[in-house]
Amino acid sequence: MFAGSEVLGYDDAMSADHNCEARVIVFVGEGVELRLEVPEIFDGRATLVEAHTVRDYFRRQLGFEVGDELTIRDWLAFPESVLLQFTAGGVFHDELGLKAVRERLAYYPDDVWRYLMIAAWWRVHPEMNLVGRAGYVGDELGSAVIGAQLVRELMRLCFLIERRYAPYSKWFGTAFGRLSCGSSIGPLLRAVLRAEDWTEREEALAAAYRAVGELHNRQAITTSVELGVARLWDRPFEVVWGDFPGALTATIQDPVVRRLADRWPTGGIDEVRNVLHRTSDRHQALALLE
Repeated sequence: MFAGSEVLGYDDAMSADHNCEARVIVFVGEGVELRLEVPEIFDGRATLVEAHTVRDYFRRQLGFEVGDELTIRDWLAFPESVLLQFTAGGVFHDELGLKAVRERLAYYPDDVWRYLMIAAWWRVHPEMNLVGRAGYVGDELGSAVIGAQLVRELMRLCFLIERRYAPYSKWFGTAFGRLSCGSSIGPLLRAVLRAEDWTEREEALAAAYRAVGELHNRQAITTSVELGVARLWDRPFEVVWGDFPGALTATIQDPVVRRLADRWPTGGIDEVRNVLHRTSDRHQALALLE
């Protein structure tokens, strides 16, 4: 099994300017002392080999015990990019249950997935009219910043709709381009970023929002959601709206997730990862979900 962004297939020639050793993780049984003799089998590069037990590896990297039942709070406290890394890459030999742990982490449970989509839609809905509101008072820079934030949130929705973990920021756009919707929705999002004024930006965002909403409907995640154009308080800002949060909430069965969804949804640890970024901080993230 490999570690690092190379397991995602995104590294290039520039990646070799640091930490470019071929890396292999070897898993051993509990109490086994391993002596490694590694030949130069990776294109003549130096080879970095790590040895762990399965239990210690996941305890150290994700802060959970592999023998424990995964809870809703566990899922919401796992960084998404780390889940992606730990479920990608090759496993060349396994007699210790590594594949079974990876299969458990392969993707979010259904109701958690739906809750994360609710949170993602709510990060888009309240902000849509602010692109126009900022531009209306001559703040085109502020309008552009809001538009860029909304582009990112719409991209995150695409990952969720296609049930794919998203990587961290360096590879976020690369991975988005490899989604099945990337080639069709990508140009719409770039139009938002290229817009020169708020009216053009608002129109481009409406097209992008509609495309992501139609993607949701094509996947039949919920009953089909009608997309319409709304004006808040009769202000001159038109935004596309569909009640995706309401449709998703109606499909959630788990009472724990339902209670989270009935509050103003915040989503998972990735929303506060710049504050709580260490594995040892995970208990603080769990406290946020109480």
